[in-house]
Amino acid sequence: MPSLKDLKNRITSVKSTRKITSAMKMVAASKLRRAQENAEAARPYAERMGQMLCSLAANLSISSDTSPLIAGTGKEDTVLLVIVTSDRGLCGGFNGYIVREARRTALRLMAEGKQVKFLCVGRKGRDLLRREFASQIAASFEDVGRKRLGFADADKIATRITDMFAAGEFDLCHIIYNRFKSAIAQIVTTSQLIPVALEKKAADTAETEVRPVYEFEPDEEAILADLLPRNIAIQVYGALLESAAGEQGARMTAMDNATRNAGDMINKLTLNYNRSRQAYITKELIEIISGAEAV
Repeated sequence: MPSLKDLKNRITSVKSTRKITSAMKMVAASKLRRAQENAEAARPYAERMGQMLCSLAANLSISSDTSPLIAGTGKEDTVLLVIVTSDRGLCGGFNGYIVREARRTALRLMAEGKQVKFLCVGRKGRDLLRREFASQIAASFEDVGRKRLGFADADKIATRITDMFAAGEFDLCHIIYNRFKSAIAQIVTTSQLIPVALEKKAADTAETEVRPVYEFEPDEEAILADLLPRNIAIQVYGALLESAAGEQGARMTAMDNATRNAGDMINKLTLNYNRSRQAYITKELIEIISGAEAV
């Protein structure tokens, strides 16, 4: 049974921990609002970019001169998975959900006879995947948006992806990230980056509504040559914003639960401390009374 001093030290330690988790919760809550606003503001732009590319692709005939970013390489032997996680922990299962989905996807693709490579954005995802797929991690990025997340961070990642694609290092590229839903919920989302998935969207649009006729200057291929790399950077930027908002929400929730648990533990330890102290006092009184009666 622990002594009174041990219980008192434990109570002091848990109280200090509760102060830390409470402070981290407040910091995460303050960052969450701005991160949520940025993520929600970026969604309409990414959607409109997708609609514009659908309109361009609808008037474009795929040929040997078409950009591989939209036409593909003609094969699906090598797949690049871009994994977006955080650099820090203490955010519940935020990173674990992403890594599990990435692992499940990689094993499924490998079972189909395909080669899988990883591009990790965030230290946690890289460290977790390194245990099983160390030789398959092609590149990693750390401290992305550490001070403030900007489009330049996404553009750097997108440039690395397009350079790898131009070098023939992969045929397909998917990005896996947490899409922000609320402070307590994130949705693990997988999107295809390369080649840009446009055909299905264009077909759905044609079936549901009348598509307007556009005149392009310059021609569609020249516009696509500029828009396709930009679209990849925009999709990566949107994923980074969604992930940043989800991380702050997950951390706020995790620190709130930790603060509550610390409070419950303090109450239990205080109760044990009072009981032990009362038992110790009672024991001393019995010894004094027994000694007095013996005299």
